[in-house]
Amino acid sequence: MLRLLVVLLVVLALFVAAMFAFAGRNTVKEPVRMEKAVALENLAN
Repeated sequence: MLRLLVVLLVVLALFVAAMFAFAGRNTVKEPVRMEKAVALENLAN
């Protein structure tokens, strides 16, 4: 029983460490300008 408890605590500690690692990542992306062709009749409205 003690070995199972130790394994569960290690897995829980690894999970919490992974959550902190993913939370600290910088994943900001700059917006990309997309140009789209528009028909001339749509511009009149």
